[in-house]
Amino acid sequence: MSKLPGDFQSDLERSLPAIASINSSLSQSLSPQFFLPPRQRRAISDVRRTFCLFVTFDLLFISLLWIIELNTNNGIEKNLENEIIYYKFSTSFFDIFILAVFRFSVLLIGYAVFRLRHWWAIAITTLVTSAFLIAKVIMSQLLSKGAFGYLLPIMSFVLAWLETWFLDFKVLTQEAEEERWYLAAQAAALRPPLLYPGAISDGQFYSPPESFAGSDNEFEDDDDEAVGRKAVTAQEREYVRKGKEAMEIVEQILAQEVNWKYEKGNEVGMLSIHLTSLFMGKLLF
Repeated sequence: MSKLPGDFQSDLERSLPAIASINSSLSQSLSPQFFLPPRQRRAISDVRRTFCLFVTFDLLFISLLWIIELNTNNGIEKNLENEIIYYKFSTSFFDIFILAVFRFSVLLIGYAVFRLRHWWAIAITTLVTSAFLIAKVIMSQLLSKGAFGYLLPIMSFVLAWLETWFLDFKVLTQEAEEERWYLAAQAAALRPPLLYPGAISDGQFYSPPESFAGSDNEFEDDDDEAVGRKAVTAQEREYVRKGKEAMEIVEQILAQEVNWKYEKGNEVGMLSIHLTSLFMGKLLF
C-alpha cells in the first residue's frame, strides 16, 4: 500500500473529529435510560418523573390556597365546619380541593404505577376538571367571596391544562422517540461490519513491485519480492485504524435512517452524507 495522499489525509483528519462530535451529540441528546438493558429501562424515565412531580405540586398548591382561604374571617375550624359538614355547592371551596385529589390519584396511578403510554387518563381528568369548574363558576356565588373566589377556580383550571400539555408534548413524545432510537441502535448492533473485523497485520496492506506485462521479471523468487515490497509504516496503520473506527460510527448513523428528519439546511444530515461518500469512495481502496 502506498502512502495515503496528502488531500485524503487532511480530509480524514478533519472528518474524524466531526464524526466524533456527531456521535457525542446523539448520545447526550438522549436520556440515560436509552443506554440501559431492557429490564432496567422499565423504570420511570426522567421526563415522566418530572410529570409526576408536577402533578404532586398541583395537589399541594391547591391545598395551600384552600388552607389560606379557610384561615380567614371566622377561623379555620369554623370555616372547615361550614365547607365540609354544611357543604353547599354555591359557596364551598371543598369540592375544588376534592377535584385536585381526584386529578392527583388518577394521574399518579395511571402514569406512575401502571406507566401508561396513552393520553386517555389525562383526557378524563382534564375533561372532568374543566366541566366542573365551568359549572361551578356559572352556578355558584364564589365570585362574591373576594380574591379566592377567582384564584382557586382559575389556578385549578390552568394547572389541569398544563398537565395535559406536558404529558402530550413532552412525556409521550420523548419516550416514543427514545424507544425508536433504542430499536434502531439494537438493529445497528446486529448488522455485520463493512470492514474487516480482524486485527490489522502488516501482511494485509502492501504494494506489489511494479512489473510490465510479458517481462521476464514478472515472476521472481520470494526474496526479490520481499526486497521490492514496501513496508507498512506505523502512521499508515494508524490511519487505517482511525478509518475503521470512523466507519463504524457512520454505520450506526446510517442504521438510524428511519429516524432522520430531512430539513433544508440541516448541517448534520449534509455532513453525514458527505462523510459517507468520502469514506466509501476513498477509504475502501
